Amino acid sequence: MEFIFSLLPFALIMLLMYFMMIRPQKKAQEKTQSMLDSLKKGDAVVTIGGLHGLIDEVREADKTVVIDCEGIFLTFERRAIARVMTSATTDAVDVLGDNTPTNTDSNEM
Repeated sequence: MEFIFSLLPFALIMLLMYFMMIRPQKKAQEKTQSMLDSLKKGDAVVTIGGLHGLIDEVREADKTVVIDCEGIFLTFERRAIARVMTSATTDAVDVLGDNTPTNTDSNEM
């Protein structure tokens, strides 16, 4: 009986470590893997190095993606993609316009 009580703190620490460290890490890894598996042509992505671009081609055989960065085509491994930009983020640029002033005042000097 004394042996069981001596192992109880160790078991509680292991259980706590599982719920605080291992389980969240596995969930994050599964989320990242599902994001990488769902990459498709036209997605706006950011690499782990901070490079922004659009996916031009996804090569399943060698697990790479070709990214178009303003006319420059670069090949990366799929795991080098840090995140996929949401459509709301990419549409925000269109909403802002082309930054040309419009003249709404009819009285010009």
